[in-house]
Amino acid sequence: MAQTASSSAASSSAANAPSSSAVATASPSALQSTQGTTTIAQDVVQKIAGLAAREVSGVHALGGGAARTIGALRERIPGAQQSSGQGVSVEVGEKQAAIDLDLVTEYGAPIADVARSVRRNVISSVEGMTGLEVTEVNISVNDIHLPTDDEGQQEPARVR
Repeated sequence: MAQTASSSAASSSAANAPSSSAVATASPSALQSTQGTTTIAQDVVQKIAGLAAREVSGVHALGGGAARTIGALRERIPGAQQSSGQGVSVEVGEKQAAIDLDLVTEYGAPIADVARSVRRNVISSVEGMTGLEVTEVNISVNDIHLPTDDEGQQEPARVR
């Protein structure tokens, strides 16, 4: 009798446990299906996040001082492009992404509002384009661009 009670308890707990197919469909992902899995590279998320952050009014540039200096040198090389991933670091998992941004804001722009708009735009862009859930967007404002910063950067005239 004790044997049938334990076997019926085991069968009832097995009946209550979710089946493997129920687990697979319990958390559907746009990146995983019965026909295969889509993997998003970190560089893809990094570029999307960088471009989305630059779209926001009040953002002057991305990256710390050294990264911006290298970017300025890169811009002077004919045919070279500014790196869209500059100032952006990401961690990408199977279904989620976390993003860290280093920003330079324009003088006079409310930093809290700029950060809120950047965070919203980055989350919307990354989730919409990749299907990944963005768990966090950490923003570090490491400089403010002043209007006078541009005055000293004009190139001298080539012909006098």
